[in-house]
Amino acid sequence: MATNPITIDQEPATSSKEASSQVRKTYPVTGMSCAACAVSVESTLKTTKGVKDAGVNFATQSAWVEAEAEVSAETLQQAVRSVGYDLIIDTENAQEKQAVSQQQEYQALKKRTFYAALLTLPVFIIGMFFMDIPYANWIMMVLTAPVLFWFGRNFFANAWKQARHLKANMDTLVALSTGIAFLFSAFTTFYPEFWFSRGLPAHTYFEAAAVIITLISLGKLLEERAKANTSSAIKKLIGLQPKTVHAIIEGVEQEIPVAQVQPGYLILVRPGEKIPVDGIVQSGFSYVDESMISGEPIPVQKQKGDQVFAGTVNQQGSFRFETQKVGGETVLGQIIKMVQEAQGSKAPVQKLVDKIAGIFVPVVIMISILTFAAWMLFGGEDAFTHALLTSITVLVIACPCALGLATPTAIMVGVGKGAENNILIKDAESLELGHKVNAIILDKTGTITEGKPAVSGIQWSAEVKEEQKASYKRILYTLEKQSEHPLAEAVVNALAEEERAVTHQKAIELERFESLTGRGVKAQAAEQTYYVGNLQLILEQKIALPNRLEEQARAWQQKANTVVYFANKDQVLAVIAIADKIKATSRQAIQSLQEQGVEVYMLTGDNQQTAEAVAREVGLQHFKAEVLPSDKSDFVKELQQKGKIVAMVGDGINDSQALAQADVSIAMGKGSDIAMDVAKMTLITSDLTAIPKALNLSGKTVKTIKQNLFWAFIYNVIGIPIAAGVLFPFFGFLLDPMIAGAAMALSSVSVVTNSLRLRSTKL
Repeated sequence: MATNPITIDQEPATSSKEASSQVRKTYPVTGMSCAACAVSVESTLKTTKGVKDAGVNFATQSAWVEAEAEVSAETLQQAVRSVGYDLIIDTENAQEKQAVSQQQEYQALKKRTFYAALLTLPVFIIGMFFMDIPYANWIMMVLTAPVLFWFGRNFFANAWKQARHLKANMDTLVALSTGIAFLFSAFTTFYPEFWFSRGLPAHTYFEAAAVIITLISLGKLLEERAKANTSSAIKKLIGLQPKTVHAIIEGVEQEIPVAQVQPGYLILVRPGEKIPVDGIVQSGFSYVDESMISGEPIPVQKQKGDQVFAGTVNQQGSFRFETQKVGGETVLGQIIKMVQEAQGSKAPVQKLVDKIAGIFVPVVIMISILTFAAWMLFGGEDAFTHALLTSITVLVIACPCALGLATPTAIMVGVGKGAENNILIKDAESLELGHKVNAIILDKTGTITEGKPAVSGIQWSAEVKEEQKASYKRILYTLEKQSEHPLAEAVVNALAEEERAVTHQKAIELERFESLTGRGVKAQAAEQTYYVGNLQLILEQKIALPNRLEEQARAWQQKANTVVYFANKDQVLAVIAIADKIKATSRQAIQSLQEQGVEVYMLTGDNQQTAEAVAREVGLQHFKAEVLPSDKSDFVKELQQKGKIVAMVGDGINDSQALAQADVSIAMGKGSDIAMDVAKMTLITSDLTAIPKALNLSGKTVKTIKQNLFWAFIYNVIGIPIAAGVLFPFFGFLLDPMIAGAAMALSSVSVVTNSLRLRSTKL
């Protein structure tokens, strides 16, 4: 089986001349702990001199920057460091370094949380049950100080870095709330008589400050662990590549790390081994499981001259191959890059969430100040105590983390789930829009059918004498060999053997070869003009079509064959039947889409009879025959003007225009590189049932995003007023800052956990 590899272009450069000197790069970011952090890093990068645009994804912990070529990575790193975060600018193994950094941060956070909890436990017990023991406040102050200013020092350090740039994030809220609680309690510990002399109790809130730091640290720990699971699809893809290879160096087999392999190396692959990089077989024979690239379960035969791809598995036999592409240039490397970029892209709804997250923290601080002022004015006897308690609780409970994680974690899991089901999604927008599709257009050849047409019959005109056939066949062969149409390949294959048998004869020379878009080709041979194409071409050129050939053509078309006409300028010389087998799952996929309420259309350049026969066989009601490439794009526009959300599925260069016009574009993985470059989704399988799965995945992902956003918003909408004390006048209820801290931490964990449910969902 021939395999057409997937190739994905590098990041497209901006088209204008002005922007030609701009470069776009993606860097891992470390140190971000909330959505407001991502907004802060993004705004810092955007305001760096020379940067045209930038974006940060909190869930993937990465930033892309489009900047003038002279802006160095060190400049960007310095800017990000100034607000308390870091960029990994080392291009060598950046992902691995980020993974190591995140692991180190995770382990450090784990230690800090453990020791903070160890010191917090006695503070909590004393504060809640043994406040009357001697020196209770002093003991609690001594135990709480390290919890805040050592194990929780990052909150204060990050808040200070933000404040220097007149910015605020979640760390600001934590630092303000726990810092104020600690200072107030320390003042009370040192000068309790200040309150006694005014007839007020000398309460301290050491236990609240310590518990808040510990619970928030614990929440971040659980959040980091859950987030790590959202990128499991990438880890699985990376795991497909072996760590070492058997290289033949100066005739000697040596085992070397895959990172050392360069193009031109000779690699030995034994039975059962994974192929490490892309290359061409030089010797040996085997069968290779390429299902991770092609989706086809049947192993592919490999012999000298065949291509092999990284990540595929050698089944039996052994062979040597010369490496061509290594690292990120391999097909596997580009698939990983595509999935990473899609996971890092922002859905349209995320832009709104980012704006909200950017103003969220300042608004919360303002609400906290207003809460304090309101309690001081109307709080009665314990006005100051209540004002302090409620304003701290407002700061603690308002967590932008859940808001920031709601969309990107769902997108990450959704894109990963797609990759596991042979659906590569290029950007989040397609994933968000897919479930709204109510009209889908399928190209026939290569999409509904196998795309491997073969000649099933040739009928010559009675006017053509037996001795002329050989000459005409050579002209037909030479003409079709010049054509790029997939049907031409079928004719060439059918005539190849006869052509090989006459190698002693002089080759046919063509003149004025011309490709007639959507119709066929024409050229001159021996001063005679010949045409190969469809019926439209014959009718346009007013070429005579004998009745016998017309009847034969009609009979073939009614059996879903495509008919190609071979003619000179006077008459049709032969009609050729080409059959393209319909895929086994096409009917099931179309039925599934129709059951989902999607109108399914088929477009084909074939004639009406063939199109009708194929449509009948797969259960299609809507189809258009004899469609030119430009007509496909126009048909997409026509449906869009009727208010339809249109998805286009195709595999050829001639589908590219329609793919670009469609709201959601889906390329078949074995199609042309151009089609896959234009499309926002690529199916790494020939199975059309992946399309309803892709639409299902979109619906489930969007549902998860909505659930996440609902819980994130409702949490704050309900939590902040309660924290401010709105229930106190009616029920005498005030929310404890410790409970607020626990609720805040759990809200983030619940959002990530809800996103992770997508991993087990059935498509």
